[in-house]
Amino acid sequence: MKSMTGYAKVQCTVGEKKVNIEIKTLNSKQLDLIVKLPAAYRSRELDIRAMLAALERGKVELLVTEESTVADTAFNGDLLAARYGLLTGVADRTGADRTGLLASLASMPDIWNSTAADELGDDQWAAFAEGLQRAIDLTDSFRAHEGAVLEKDFHIHVDLIEQMLRQIPAFEAERIETAKERIRSLMADAAIKEVDQNRFEQELIYYLEKLDITEEKVRLQKHIDYFRQTMATEPTCGKKLGFVAQEMGREINTTGSKANHVEIQRLVVVMKDELEKIKEQLGNVL
Repeated sequence: MKSMTGYAKVQCTVGEKKVNIEIKTLNSKQLDLIVKLPAAYRSRELDIRAMLAALERGKVELLVTEESTVADTAFNGDLLAARYGLLTGVADRTGADRTGLLASLASMPDIWNSTAADELGDDQWAAFAEGLQRAIDLTDSFRAHEGAVLEKDFHIHVDLIEQMLRQIPAFEAERIETAKERIRSLMADAAIKEVDQNRFEQELIYYLEKLDITEEKVRLQKHIDYFRQTMATEPTCGKKLGFVAQEMGREINTTGSKANHVEIQRLVVVMKDELEKIKEQLGNVL
């Protein structure tokens, strides 16, 4: 089982540049890609997105940055000088302060012309793709680690639900006696002197059949077993576990509505609480 939460940062060499590749992933119903690339990489964006699709689901943010070097830029001294001469002439005529003028001009982007290629060559793309794949693999490993933590937590809650389920039979015999006494009490209050014992037993069986929770207990146990099996065997099981949790909730709710016993109701409340704790975390399972 894997979580949708993941992170990885990789540095690789593309041509003569150091390139940082950072991937962050969070939970989302579908695959939601956010890709931030330097200009030279944009022609390969479709290829990059195709590689990121291996992460399957979640909000995936990719940030690629280059570490700039002196060789990447060329200083345009003539342009700087021309602009400085023009603006100092204006300052002299108007009496404006020249302080900081040269620094402001030097910070203009077009004074420093980039010598970087407009797009990646085949060899550069191969080097970057290798680094991106490493980042994807590390993100997947991070997700697997986080998924193992979630799985351990789920087992705790599922085990508690199963423990509560196994305690229910201890109170079921008492339910029958309570139902009998209730019916007898109602007949006594109604001043019914003589009772056909066979008819009484038939009515009691009919009444108890409506309160029977055998099927609910059996189905709930099967859902618990399937929940555990799915966690153990399927890496991407978030949606399936969500469906199983819904079915578990249905059986627990039906058991509560039929309980007719304070101790069984107490067990049902505990089961509901543990199931809610599972559902809170299921949205983060891949």
